[in-house]
Parts: sequence; C-alpha cells; structure tokens
Amino acid sequence: MEENTPRITPLTTPDKPGIVLSGCWTAARLAEPATWPQIQSGLRAGTVAGGHWDLRDLERLDHTGAQVLWNAWGHQWPAALSIQDAQRTMLTRVAQYSGPPPAATRISAWQVFLFFGSRVWLLIDHLRGFIRLMGQLLLDGLKLLRQPNRGPWRDVSGHLFHIGATALPITALVGFLIGVVLAYLMSQQLRQFGADAFIVNILGISLIRELGPVLAAILIAGRSGSAITAQIGVMRVTEELDAMRVMGIEQGYRLVLPRAMAMALAMPLLTVWTTLAALAGGMLASDLTMGVTPAYFFAALPDAVQASNLTLAMGKSVVFGLLIALIGCHFGLRVKPNTESLGQGTTSSVVTSITIVILVDALFAVVFKDIGI
Repeated sequence: MEENTPRITPLTTPDKPGIVLSGCWTAARLAEPATWPQIQSGLRAGTVAGGHWDLRDLERLDHTGAQVLWNAWGHQWPAALSIQDAQRTMLTRVAQYSGPPPAATRISAWQVFLFFGSRVWLLIDHLRGFIRLMGQLLLDGLKLLRQPNRGPWRDVSGHLFHIGATALPITALVGFLIGVVLAYLMSQQLRQFGADAFIVNILGISLIRELGPVLAAILIAGRSGSAITAQIGVMRVTEELDAMRVMGIEQGYRLVLPRAMAMALAMPLLTVWTTLAALAGGMLASDLTMGVTPAYFFAALPDAVQASNLTLAMGKSVVFGLLIALIGCHFGLRVKPNTESLGQGTTSSVVTSITIVILVDALFAVVFKDIGI
C-alpha cells in the first residue's frame, strides 16, 4: 500500500480507544475504486465504536476529505478530537456551508389556496390580453375596410402560402391514414351485423362534420401556430418589436391581422383537402375489407351526408383558424427577450391552441346538434 493512500487505523488501547487517520484524504485518492469501499466501512465502524479521533497524521486534507469526515460524524463535532489548526479551519469551513439537510415541510391549506389563486390570476391575465387582442383585430379589420389599398396584402399572401400550401402534404397523409384506420376498424363491427353499406354513412358524417375540421386544426395548430409564436417571439428577442414601436408601426395591423386573415382563409381549404384525403383512405379500405366499391361510395355519400354538414364544417374551420392565429400571436407578443421564454411560449401556444380547438368543437357539437343529422 502506498504511503499517501487514505487509511483508517483503530486504536484498541484500554485507556484511550480511538481512530487514527493517515495518508492523503483528497478527492483524487478517495475516488480510487479500491480505496473508497474500505474508507466507507472504516468510517462506519469508527462512528459506531466512538472514541477519540486523531487527524494529526494526515498528510493532506482537502474540502472533499473534510466533507467525507463531516458527513461521517453526522454533521457534528466528535467528543474527542486531536487535530491541527489548518485541519480545524478546513473542517470549520465545510461545517459552515454544509448544514443539516432541511426538514421536510408540510404544505398547508393556505399555501394550496395561494397557489391556485396565482393560477387563476394568471388565467385572468391571459384572458384580458386575448380579449384586448381580439378587439385590436376588429379595429384593424375596420381600418382595412376603410382603406383596402393600404392593406398588408403581400404579408397575407406570404402567410397564406406558408400556412396553407406547404401544409398540403402532411394534412393529406394524416387524413388518408386516419380514413384507412377508421374504415378498417368499423368494418370489423359492421360485418357482424351485415350492415356493410352503412360504412358510407358513418365515414361521411364523422369525417366531414367532425374529424376533418378538427384534424386539420390540430395539425395546423402544431405546425403553423407554433411558427407564428416563434416568429413573433424571435422579433421580441431581437428587439424588432421595440423598433416597430419606436418607428410608429402598428404591431396589430402588420403582425396580427395578416396572420389571422391568412389562417381564416387557409383553414377551410385545408379542411376540405384533409376531408377528401380521409374519405379516399376510407373508400380504399372499405373496398379492400368489405367489397364496397368506389362507385357505390360516390353514389351513396350525397344521400348519407347533407350539405349542411359541409357548411357547418367550413364555419368551424374559419373559427378554428382565427383562434389558432390569435393564440399564436398572443403568446408570441408575451415572450420575454430570452430564449427560455421563447421555448415556453411556443409550447404554451401549441397546447392552448389544441385545447381550445377541442373545446370549441364540443361547443359547436352541442349548439348545432340538430343540424345535418
């Protein structure tokens, strides 16, 4: 054994039992695989046995070694201790900055009340900001009607391309797969009752009235809603929003209005596109699993689904688009000038948009339950 290896030597003399520590009690030495288990067992045995602790033979003692000893002593000085002045200074410093672990505190009912109260006030603050944003959008829309030649049409066309045209592949793919899955699962149940022909009714109502608009809205909320928040949030981080305010450029007219108009125009078109893709997937799966030909599918679909369902779906899509755009702009404008706030705002925007879309769709289902059924 090397001379500077940490060692623990017990003294069993009847007049003065104790423990003698020697070697280098440093981080490098204590971290050696062959040394640390022996040190742990020796310290446990010495703590149980008690007696006199002699540290005067230590060659070196750093903060790591002092922390190991302080933990072994249970965060208190032993009754009998022989130590040098430099070692006492080291242990005193460790004892000063490593007090006993904090005791577990019980959460009182008042703290729970304050926590929920803070959440409620945060929700009220968001609602106030969102209502203010809706009011500003209405005023900007009236300004656009009075002066249409000075409107941000180039921004609207650019956002319409990025929100609508670039989302066609992913919405078609997801819609097609959803249609295939729904048709396959429903065919397993309808076949048991000999009701194969009713798959057209089920697919038509479910996809045109509900799943088409909701699926397109959820995809756009995750894709374009997050992009809106990130774009405006980056403008906050790079101080472009402050520059617009200094130059007298209206943020609502140049940032919120074009995105809201583009989203309101793109969502109905994307809904029709997603619904057609889902119907194509359902028609293909119905033909393969149940023998329902595409010719019969096309012939039976107009009788199974009233045109009012499509009108309702288009109306919902416009509302979904406006809500997604406003939520994305709302969280983007509330981003603080740091990257952490930007990430949190983008996440909150997506989660809030999807939640609001589902809640509003449920509201539409209750209010318009007698239309198209």
